[in-house]
Amino acid sequence: MINTTTENLTESSRIDNPLNGDKIKTTNIDTGLVFIASYHSAYVETQEDMNFFAKLWRNEELSKTDHIVPLTDHPDHTATLAYRVALRDWPSTSDFPDTKPTL
Repeated sequence: MINTTTENLTESSRIDNPLNGDKIKTTNIDTGLVFIASYHSAYVETQEDMNFFAKLWRNEELSKTDHIVPLTDHPDHTATLAYRVALRDWPSTSDFPDTKPTL
């Protein structure tokens, strides 16, 4: 086990609950090695984040198929139009954002 001491250089009273951006100093008692870094809590993806990224993906898919819409003789025209409808409707379905529409 590594023996260390930890100090919050930004606010010493927050050693047990540092805030993002606090400077934290960790010293290895055995070797004297000192490590100083900014504290950043772990990122936890929220439902809002998942919805945002799902809509970004959806918008990219719509953009990638924009060129097919006016090409009525394109071999995948009908399927692409149906896919685009599914993409536009997707945020209002119970599958959003877990199950992406497929072509």
